[in-house]
Amino acid sequence: MQKLSSAFRALYSGAAPAEVRAEVNGALGGIIALAEAEGFSGNVWHCYIAWLLVGDENPFSHSCERRSAARGTLTELASADFENVRALLHFDFSELENYTQQSFYPLLRDYTPAVKTPVGEAVSALAKALGECGSAEEIMRLLSERYRSDGAGEFGLYTAFRLGSGAQLIPIVSLESVTLDTLVGYEVQKAQMRENIGAFAEGRPFNNMLLYGDAGTGKSTSMKALLNEYSARGVRMVEVYKRQFELLSDLFEALAGRNYRFIIFMDDLSFEENEVGYKHLKAIMEGGVGSMPENVMLCASSNRRHLVRETWRDRNDREFDGDVHRSDTMEERLSLAERFGCQVCFSDPSRAQYHDIVLTLAERAGISMDAEALCKAADAWELRHGGVSGRTARQFINHLSAAQDE
Repeated sequence: MQKLSSAFRALYSGAAPAEVRAEVNGALGGIIALAEAEGFSGNVWHCYIAWLLVGDENPFSHSCERRSAARGTLTELASADFENVRALLHFDFSELENYTQQSFYPLLRDYTPAVKTPVGEAVSALAKALGECGSAEEIMRLLSERYRSDGAGEFGLYTAFRLGSGAQLIPIVSLESVTLDTLVGYEVQKAQMRENIGAFAEGRPFNNMLLYGDAGTGKSTSMKALLNEYSARGVRMVEVYKRQFELLSDLFEALAGRNYRFIIFMDDLSFEENEVGYKHLKAIMEGGVGSMPENVMLCASSNRRHLVRETWRDRNDREFDGDVHRSDTMEERLSLAERFGCQVCFSDPSRAQYHDIVLTLAERAGISMDAEALCKAADAWELRHGGVSGRTARQFINHLSAAQDE
């Protein structure tokens, strides 16, 4: 928008057509780059305006997000802004086109991106509806409903984020479209996770959740699948690394009061003997002066049942480390895992379960091969590739699919 404003300033200051054309091309280049990155289609000028509107966080959008109607002065101020929005939607580009001797707006009216995305499709649908509004009041009603149903700002556009510096949230644009059905077996674990996340999504009592067990059994995949399953019900996910635990208090403050349910996901979490970061996490979860917001759940995945590396000397710390009381060190390290009230165990599959996973994945991949021969080949593969697990089965099927496509 600033580049387009620069083009008009150049136009009205009497700049040469070539100079104005350069400003216009810069503005259009930015809009096209955004359209390709986000997957906008149709009238990309309208998409650009819709993208700015849904991504903006302000008192009006926050009021609508909280399911309350904006009233009084706020409504009057918003009404004036939506008059400007209506003017922008029906902006006449002919003056710029005539001066620069190039016709660009028709090219923006029916744009097709190289790749469509869920965010792009949602913004494009909103842009189409905005273009059909006949008044500023209709635009305000449409956006008010959009803020109430899908939220405001980046939380209304994206479902997953990474934590950046200064507790800044970085959207994850391309989210893997995996479901819990993708994970073969583990039906008890799926039910346990759904029960806890379902309660969290509905605002009922829930527990922080720990997924632990053997490597390659689907712990991280399960979290992605749960987000895909519950995002339509207002669940969002923020991935946090253990080096960022000091930012959790600032993150909680930013998330509190928003009309979403946030899963703080710590993938592959574990601590060595000399690491003390787990103590900060303990204080954040329970026992600190501040408390976690009611709309935040902590979820962690780990290959370690108790998250912190344990040794036999921890059981005899009085003799080895001079502690006054026996096993105090062990109790201290166990206390972190105990703060996760929902603990879900993912163990390596049996040989029969491994074969079932291989056969199911092969069928999904369209691999036509005798079942007995397929299982024998899978057994030979796992001997050289990390043992029996769902990950090994997936890698084996990927190998067969690649060989089949040659």
